[in-house]
Amino acid sequence: MSPYRLVRVGFEHPDAVELRDEHVMLGDQLYADDPAAAHRGGSEGIDPSSIVATFVAYDGERPVGHACLRRLDGDLAGELEMKRLYVREDARGSGVADDLLAAVEGVVRDDEGAPRIVIHTGDRQHAALTFYGRRGYTPIPVFAPYEAVTYSLCFEKVFAAG
Repeated sequence: MSPYRLVRVGFEHPDAVELRDEHVMLGDQLYADDPAAAHRGGSEGIDPSSIVATFVAYDGERPVGHACLRRLDGDLAGELEMKRLYVREDARGSGVADDLLAAVEGVVRDDEGAPRIVIHTGDRQHAALTFYGRRGYTPIPVFAPYEAVTYSLCFEKVFAAG
């Protein structure tokens, strides 16, 4: 049993905001020398009205992980995208990312009845690429709003009908 507890919170919950801000800051540092980073701002925004679910993982009372799920518009209107799966460094490797991913996937499958989930990450996020690959995510074409960010990689996980 995981020592962490997951709580479904509102998108604007202070712990969720704090963890998302940390995640964005790390991305800004990771890609600071890439010219495509100039386009990050437009691709990193999240419209709160598009959010379907937000989860925060806690170690005791301390927030250590975050993930949220949003409904896309544009070419993928209605599709569900996981955003900001992030675990603080001292909690990495503990299973909390698996717990967060399972919670988000559960909303997609069980609550929304959707056949798949999509994600976006970057080519320098090697741990994320390995993590998603081991959990059944496969590459798909880069979708809006990530096309201008040349280091973007997008993936999907298709759920078995049943």
